[in-house]
Amino acid sequence: MIDKSDVMKILAQIDDPELRKPLTDLDMVKFVDIDGSKVKVGISLTIPGCPLKKKINDDITRMVGELPDVQAVEVEFGVMTDRQRKNLPVRLYGKDHKQAADADGKHPVTAGDFADRVIAVASGKGGVGKSTVTANLAAALSKLGYKVGIIDADIYGFSFPRIIGVHGQPTLIDEHIVPLRKENMQIISMGFFVSEDAPVIWRGPLLHKAINQFLADVLWDKSDFLLLDLPPGTGDVTLTIAQSLPNAELLVVTTPQPVASHTAGRVARLAEKTKLQVLGVVENMSYYEVDGRREYIFGKDGGKELASELKVPFLGEIPIKQEIREAADDGHPLAYTENETLANYFLRIAEKIAKRSE
Repeated sequence: MIDKSDVMKILAQIDDPELRKPLTDLDMVKFVDIDGSKVKVGISLTIPGCPLKKKINDDITRMVGELPDVQAVEVEFGVMTDRQRKNLPVRLYGKDHKQAADADGKHPVTAGDFADRVIAVASGKGGVGKSTVTANLAAALSKLGYKVGIIDADIYGFSFPRIIGVHGQPTLIDEHIVPLRKENMQIISMGFFVSEDAPVIWRGPLLHKAINQFLADVLWDKSDFLLLDLPPGTGDVTLTIAQSLPNAELLVVTTPQPVASHTAGRVARLAEKTKLQVLGVVENMSYYEVDGRREYIFGKDGGKELASELKVPFLGEIPIKQEIREAADDGHPLAYTENETLANYFLRIAEKIAKRSE
């Protein structure tokens, strides 16, 4: 005889593929009917036309079908009520951060609400490979077993959809956005809402609003790390984020030449004024290796000297490698490559970052 409680235990092991929480925790199980050897399960989807409806159906059919005496499983889909959808943030986080912030106007939503550690990745100028470094470090932390969130906060120069290899449009549930995922990373980017070649012509207030929406309106799963890829320099977006990130850390990416390291130093000093902790310095494009001989095309030790000047750790150097560029163009983060040499450039830095929380 089939016991309804056994079916519910199975449903509690099945996650919503977008929100990554059990169907039972999200109040998605509408009913369980048992008729002899047949089981019928009612599921309330978050929205009509849920893009991953088939996976939910397949997971329930397979897992419930493995119970003793079950001969047939049917899944009937409906849609959540307005009340259920509005209650989703509470079921995800224990409270609705956005609603609480709107209610008193004194406690804005911050990235720290959704991650144990928040790391903003910055550079003094464009063209130093900051986004590539950020994406590969996020993937490396993911490879090490951490849950990672990524905000592509470079509104004008968004590039994460291509570098991470994630494309599509996020699901909207009422006023909330479900981030896209890859492995155990969750990502939000302006690139998910406009085409890759479309210019974003916005001034300060709209930029401020977009960043706040990425913090307040996204249904982030609680992460170990939340990485924010900042635009280069010390403009509006950087200031907005600095003000919205109490207790966040700043990771500075530079190339060896003085023009890059000196401008990166300005960003680090901005962090000090806005009470962000400088986590350390990563030097990108450090050298080019030919037949075992290193050529220091952009100079040498600029990152180390900047770290020494700022009195922060120098976390590592990343060489110029064609494979790094190709991986970014193809959307294959190097942490997942079988080439240990390439993967270790980022894994070693990620390990140092992770150890800072121990």
